[in-house]
Amino acid sequence: MLGGWLNQIVQGVLLGGLYATFAMGLSLSVGIMRFVNIAHGDLIVLVSFLILTLTTTLGLSPLAAVLVTLPITFFGGYLLQRLLLQRVLGKGVLPIILVTFGLSIIVQNGLLGTYGADTRKVAGGSFETATLMLGGGVNVGVLPLTIFLSAIAMVVVLDFVLYRTRLGARIRAVSDDVAAADLIGLPSARIYATAMGIVGVTIAISAGFMSIWTNFDPTSGPSRLLVAFEAVVLGGLGSLWGTLAGGIIIGIAQVVGAQVDAAWQLLAGHLVFLAIFMLRPEGLFPKY
Repeated sequence: MLGGWLNQIVQGVLLGGLYATFAMGLSLSVGIMRFVNIAHGDLIVLVSFLILTLTTTLGLSPLAAVLVTLPITFFGGYLLQRLLLQRVLGKGVLPIILVTFGLSIIVQNGLLGTYGADTRKVAGGSFETATLMLGGGVNVGVLPLTIFLSAIAMVVVLDFVLYRTRLGARIRAVSDDVAAADLIGLPSARIYATAMGIVGVTIAISAGFMSIWTNFDPTSGPSRLLVAFEAVVLGGLGSLWGTLAGGIIIGIAQVVGAQVDAAWQLLAGHLVFLAIFMLRPEGLFPKY
């Protein structure tokens, strides 16, 4: 009995790693660039379909497909920020919400028109089904473990870029005060676009993992956005390690809730989020 619960908690931690990858890009948008991208989940699904197309049409492996998408999503994020989002940034909360909501609708309908409403999944082969037997009734899938370790690696790399590099210093300077950054010669529009390019890279990584782990369809974006948003808020705005912790908390809550009743899986995660938010609205590890 104890071993069974321990195994479920381990599975919840690993599931939290996937949720953390969803949330990394949103954490940068909210904590660094100070806006909520309503289309974040839909962009993850969009890239998932791109990876699916590369694997089925060109015969690429999932890893090769993700590597191909990395530069595409970086420049896609750069152009999205430079040509669209930058026009409404700093003009209040409502314009950016309306623009990204409209982008969400466009992406969803574009995917529905192109791929249809059927659920899809990228075949991961033996990598998807391989399992490590740790003893004591604890079994760890190689794919979930890889995702969790990748989530930690993403936090380490992003934290280093933001707080140990010249680019990170510029991004944080523009985030703190755009007008002051412009006065000292920092090209705020280009820096924000570069940051959005980095967000695009995190989207590609999370889309690659999601497309192998679980099914997805053109309308899956809002559910991904909701989980990512909850992880970001739980962890504290601007805290990448907090985002990882928030994803783990939600993952454990969902797995434990499913053990009580299958219908409680998603609800348990939302209830835990609500309870922690009421007790600590600033998040567990706020940066600001």
